Amino acid sequence: MRKKIVAGNWKMNNDLSQTQDLLASLKTQVIPEDVSVMVGPSFTNLYQAFQSLKDHPIEVIAQNMHQSSEGAYTGEVSAPMLRSVGITTVILGHSERRAYFNENDALLAEKVNTALDNDMKVIFCFGEELDERKANNHFNIVKSQLEKGLFHISKEHWSNIVLAYEPVWAIGTGETASPEQAQEMHSFVRKTIASEYTSQIAENVSILYGGSVKPNNAAEIFGKEDVDGGLIGGAALDAQSFMAIVNGFGK
Repeated sequence: MRKKIVAGNWKMNNDLSQTQDLLASLKTQVIPEDVSVMVGPSFTNLYQAFQSLKDHPIEVIAQNMHQSSEGAYTGEVSAPMLRSVGITTVILGHSERRAYFNENDALLAEKVNTALDNDMKVIFCFGEELDERKANNHFNIVKSQLEKGLFHISKEHWSNIVLAYEPVWAIGTGETASPEQAQEMHSFVRKTIASEYTSQIAENVSILYGGSVKPNNAAEIFGKEDVDGGLIGGAALDAQSFMAIVNGFGK
């Protein structure tokens, strides 16, 4: 049975004090036993967050990492560095990294390799821009991103992969892909993986939806057959809103 996952990507928000306050609020919440809950603070607060939650079911994850394990890369953070502070899951390929920092498919494939080589789990993001969807090219774009970024890995490595579909036009815009649009793409992704690998791998991989999920639409989105949870942005910065989304399964 696939894992249900809700991961909060805090992006470049929350200083140390704000991080501590949000973590304290989250720690008072009841976490459903059948949902894996994750939060991704900034690099500067990862260790503090890990220490705060090390005896709690919420997992602390990283928002990004460099493709090299060490070297003269000023300002970057490596997989071994993340592991040394307790972090074993990283988000790669987020649309903002692709758009603002020019991360392409080849670079992301390197990052995936480095994460897997360091026994880390990867939340791999992909999705189309608005013009690509309007041109009815969204399936081709998603298939290409998966092929170039992930389809070089071995069958065994898929147990360390979580996918996150992000329709870029629905991130931070207030727009949301309809539950039917999300299901359509998630189903397509599963069929694409089955064609390249096996139906078992396709059925076992969790595919999250990331695009303006809110407490008032989470249940409908999560209720779709191939949607296994969400990668949450803005709504993850408030404990009550985030937990309302976490509790959106089975409603």
